[in-house]
Formats: sequence, C-alpha cells, structure tokens
Amino acid sequence: MVSIDEVARLAGVSTATVSRALSGRGHVSERARERVRSAADSLGYVVSSRASSLASGRTQNVGVIVPFLDRWFFSTVLSGATSALMRAGYDVTLYNITADAAVRREVFSTFLRRQRVDAVIAVAIELDGDETAQLLDLGLPVIGVGGPNPRLRTLTFDDTAVARLATEHLIGLGHRDIAHIGAAAEFEADFRVPSRRRLGFEQALSDANIPADPALFEPADFTVDGGHRAATRLLSGPGPRPSAIFAASDEMAIGALLAARELGIDVPEDVSIVGIDGYELGEFFELTTVDQFPLAQGERAAAAILAQLESAADAAPADLPYELIVRRTTAPPRPRP
Repeated sequence: MVSIDEVARLAGVSTATVSRALSGRGHVSERARERVRSAADSLGYVVSSRASSLASGRTQNVGVIVPFLDRWFFSTVLSGATSALMRAGYDVTLYNITADAAVRREVFSTFLRRQRVDAVIAVAIELDGDETAQLLDLGLPVIGVGGPNPRLRTLTFDDTAVARLATEHLIGLGHRDIAHIGAAAEFEADFRVPSRRRLGFEQALSDANIPADPALFEPADFTVDGGHRAATRLLSGPGPRPSAIFAASDEMAIGALLAARELGIDVPEDVSIVGIDGYELGEFFELTTVDQFPLAQGERAAAAILAQLESAADAAPADLPYELIVRRTTAPPRPRP
C-alpha cells in the first residue's frame, strides 16, 4: 500500500501538509493542495480511515436510522442523505429499525454506543423518551426528519397542511363529493401520518362548509394495490359516486387511477384524483400531487448534520417544503344531469 510519506515526497511537501490537504482541516495553499491531490491520485493513495480517526477523533461515518428499506419514500430520503454525506467524504452506517422490539432496543442501547459514528440521522421514526435520551447521551449531533421531537433538532413536515392543500385544490375546482383514501388504525405510521392527513382533509371540507361523509372514506395500506382496492369500492359501490378522490399517498392515488381505468371511468372528466408525496412514477401517470421532495429531505438532513459536525451555523429551515404539482388527473367536475 502507498504511504503518506510517498505522497509527500512526490508532491514536495511535508506529511503534515498532505494530511491537511486531504482531510480539508487546517490551512493549505491552493497550489499545494493541488500538488498533493495530483500526487495522491497518481500513486493511488487513499487516506486510512483508522489513521484519520486516531488523528482527528472522528470516524468519518454517520449513522442513519430508518424504519423501512423496501418502501419508496424511505429509500428516496436515504438516497438523498447518503449521496450528500458521501460527497463530503463520510461513510454511512445504516440501522434498519424492524418490527422486532428487541432489535430496536439493541440499536439504541448497543450499536450506536460503539463509537463508530460521528452523528446520527433518524428518518421518520417517532422516538420514545428512552430512545431520545440514549441518543442525547451519545454527545453527538443528531437530526430527526419527519415529525417533531421537542428534545432533538428536527426537520419537520406538516402532514395536516399538506392534506389541506390537496383537498383545497379539489374544492377550488368545484368538487364537493370528495372521497378520501387513507389508512386503517393498524397502518398508522410513526407520527400518525394517516390521521394527520385525514384531519387536514376534513379541515378543508369544514372550511368550505362541506360535510364530511363517512361513506366517502376508505382505508388502505399506502400501497398501489391497497389504493386500487379502496378506489374500486368507492367507484363501484351502491352509493353515489364521488367526483374526486384525495389519496393520502401517491402510490394509493396511482392505484385509484388504475381502478378507474378498469371500471371505464374517465380521469379527470368523471373523477379527479390527487395524491401526496412526489412519487417517482407520478409524472409518468400525469398525477396531480403535493410533492414533499423526499430526495431533498435527505439532502437537507445531511447538510444540517455536516454543519453541526463542522461547528458551522445551521441555516436549514425547521419546516420541510412542499408544493402542489397540477397535472392531468384533476379538473373541474363534469355537470351532472
């Protein structure tokens, strides 16, 4: 393996200058930095993580805790975070919180306490008091993404406001018979996202003096298949057919769109459909949605952690942005005879 001494000799500088130039810590002239990088590249030199850790007291590693790996939203947030961290020279250790309570306890009581990470990002996980205390006891920068935690620095997403915006879009088009595909109690995620989105839906109806009809609510499971089943019940049932559907996720909205097509119901002429998320296939299906920019959520979390690690002022906003994206699945209701 190539040593730091060989890089120093080729670049014509001291080993200390090589260390500063490649770590980014300490003053090095731009000319010297370029000579060091050129020498390191030509020799194939890679900084030893063990040596760097001994010298700096850091592992150059950030732990990221996620509740799921097999769902689009979480993997997209994770992709944004890991890409930004790797560009900054950090490795990432992934901790997947499973449904196994014992494994979850082990992550907080053992894995994170092995001094293998410099900071922690918790993505869409509602931490209890003990878990929060264990994170704080690490003495490391911690960023939460998703719902609020009064004891941690968090980047929060207002699910109630987002659902209001989606529903207000339908109301603004003239719809009054609006159905909602949400989630049953057993599918409540951390921070009670389905309940918050249903609350926003009902608040928007109330503000427009539209009574919420329990018959126009269908529970599902935040999947395309679940949305398809729920929309089939709504659109082919014995009661009056809604003129619009607000689905609590884009995947369920796409399922609703497919169900309408199978039933011969035109979208948006016969029924408008809107979702939430910014799902990667939303543009393909021309789905109207409220985009919550999950990739950018991960990037913002990484930026906030990096700012804390470098003792810089963190200007990242506490509230994560969202935007209504109007496409071809929503339109004014067709006049009924």
